[in-house]
Amino acid sequence: MKSRRLTRVIYRTGVAVTGTAIIVGGLLLVPLPGPGWLIVLVGLAILASEFVWADRLQRWVRDRIKAWTHWLGQQSWPVRAGVGAGTALVVLLVIYGLFAVRGVPGWIPGDWLNSLPGLES
Repeated sequence: MKSRRLTRVIYRTGVAVTGTAIIVGGLLLVPLPGPGWLIVLVGLAILASEFVWADRLQRWVRDRIKAWTHWLGQQSWPVRAGVGAGTALVVLLVIYGLFAVRGVPGWIPGDWLNSLPGLES
């Protein structure tokens, strides 16, 4: 495939479009509970398979994640609990914002959510 210019260009374009689409989709999922960042990293890995700049970015991101994980592992349990609680708070605020904009989905049982300010079915 790499010996023919046309097939190489088509292949690289396909990799670029696929990787970018996966990254954009992952970024849209980041504020929601789930694997948003993991999806972004998968898209970056796809781009890194064909583009040097993406490979450098992927290595940089991987190093930052390792440094963060190492730093957090060295902290006391109250700091780790605070990071976890802060993360949970951000997730809850994002879900609250989504419910405030789009309304509480009908499949969520109970009316207690509707009693919160700004939320209704």
